[in-house]
Amino acid sequence: GGHDVDRAVCGGADVVVLAVPDAAIASVAASIEPEPTCTVLHLSGALGLDVLAPHERRGSVHPLLPLAGAVSGAEQLRGAWFAVDGDPLGVELVDALDGHVFSVAADDRAIYHAAAVVASNHLVALLGQVERLAAGIGIPPEAFVGLIQATLANVGASGAADALTGPVSRGDWDTVRRHLDSIGIDERPFYRAAAVEAARLVGRPVPDDILGE
Repeated sequence: GGHDVDRAVCGGADVVVLAVPDAAIASVAASIEPEPTCTVLHLSGALGLDVLAPHERRGSVHPLLPLAGAVSGAEQLRGAWFAVDGDPLGVELVDALDGHVFSVAADDRAIYHAAAVVASNHLVALLGQVERLAAGIGIPPEAFVGLIQATLANVGASGAADALTGPVSRGDWDTVRRHLDSIGIDERPFYRAAAVEAARLVGRPVPDDILGE
């Protein structure tokens, strides 16, 4: 929605949800006349409750979802996980969606949001490399979707370390070297960084030549 909010917007409402960009939350919240019966909530994963001053009843409800579209996003909300803080009305809203609630301390908010960004945005960037490598040799990227889905299912069932397969999990660094030699120079940093992180995940030492360019 727009950022021009009438100062009487709270009038009679039990809750006002600020579905605006993070940078606009504080100014929009400040433009709303506080009322003792009205709870003001924001949907940010990165921000705490301080941006909702001067409202006494304040809270946050952050859906742990990649909401790419209004209609599809609304459908995804049912049964989802939410980071909830502040006024208990936030928990009531999640309950109405049959969702799952967890809390994040204010000091841990940036770490939580970083984890969410890695889980979604960085994963998409990684899958972008899959698309580029596959397309470069004429393989349709959708051929890898089943592999991706099965991998995510394995992580969900047993955790990341136990779900790791492939050359790094076996200590097969010769295969990793062949991979690095075969792909474009511009693709190597991402592949190398991911291989090093895979090794850290299972406590396997990385050869010096893999670590360096």
